[in-house]
Amino acid sequence: MPVKWCLGLIFLVGLLGCGSRSDTVVSIALHPTKPNILYLATDEAVYKSSDTGATWRRLEGELSRTRVISLAIDPALPANVFAGTMGDGTYKSPDGGRTWHQFNAGIQKGTISAIVNQIVFNPLGTEMIYAATTVGVFRSMDGGRTWSERMKGMTEVNFVVTLALDPQRPHVLYAGTTGGVYRSANATDSWEKKTTGMVAFDAKMASMALGVNGIVVDPSNSDLVYAGTTKGLYKSIDQGEHWSKIEGSIADSYVSAIQLDPSHPSVLYMATSDRVQKSEDAGATWQPRTTGLDATSIRSLQVSPHDPNTLYVGTNGGGLYRSVDAGETWEKLPLTPATGE
Repeated sequence: MPVKWCLGLIFLVGLLGCGSRSDTVVSIALHPTKPNILYLATDEAVYKSSDTGATWRRLEGELSRTRVISLAIDPALPANVFAGTMGDGTYKSPDGGRTWHQFNAGIQKGTISAIVNQIVFNPLGTEMIYAATTVGVFRSMDGGRTWSERMKGMTEVNFVVTLALDPQRPHVLYAGTTGGVYRSANATDSWEKKTTGMVAFDAKMASMALGVNGIVVDPSNSDLVYAGTTKGLYKSIDQGEHWSKIEGSIADSYVSAIQLDPSHPSVLYMATSDRVQKSEDAGATWQPRTTGLDATSIRSLQVSPHDPNTLYVGTNGGGLYRSVDAGETWEKLPLTPATGE
């Protein structure tokens, strides 16, 4: 197995933390309408802040019995919070994290339980939810109560790292896998491999040819798609039919996450194994954005839906950071316990 992909698995799964509070932030979820509310998952627990990160409350109950590696908030009903776990399916909170219920019926392959890498809601009706897992793509039509496998056409891979939904055509989805990108044009009823320019047609070990850790679709022109991989950043201008690698200073960077500014989609942010980078010209050129960012190994990245100048990054072992000036400077946000914690 290539060294970079071994590192990729460490990024995805993480290392089990010790002690009361972990400094590895594996997932960040921002409330869609209340900028003061955010959730994060570390190696040892899930936390919620109601004061923009000044203080944090550790979420207990059923969720404390499992390892969470992904978080998602229902955009239509933000009190609904989902947690994807390491081998224990999904959990749902209907009340903003106060209580949790296991929702994992069907989200496995045979006797193999799924590690849930990402959860995505369909904006046309958030009862339809998709999950990217280590044993494939799953879909729920009832708000996560039950799940069904959606892998028709995805014959060479099982390990699905990430999913992205076309905001202009919500029935179109992209899956980032250990073997490149797949696209569905029918809400996951079937998939087609879309790796031209990304993976050699005759690649040996196609299922492990190229790890895709993040995909973003330009909301103003959804023909334009970016894919962050274990071996650099790729761009497509035709819905993934063809890909071109972005060269220059980021040519072979390990990309752990990628986000774009929804109000100015030509502005992109990329998290790598050693820094945060920013592009203001649709990926043509990149500049490091590390002032105040003492931690170098970046695990997760989110742009605020309320203010695109506000960004959060979670690091491997270095904690949580925030920028309020579009990445120019960063400040660390310690997990200070809320009163009574």
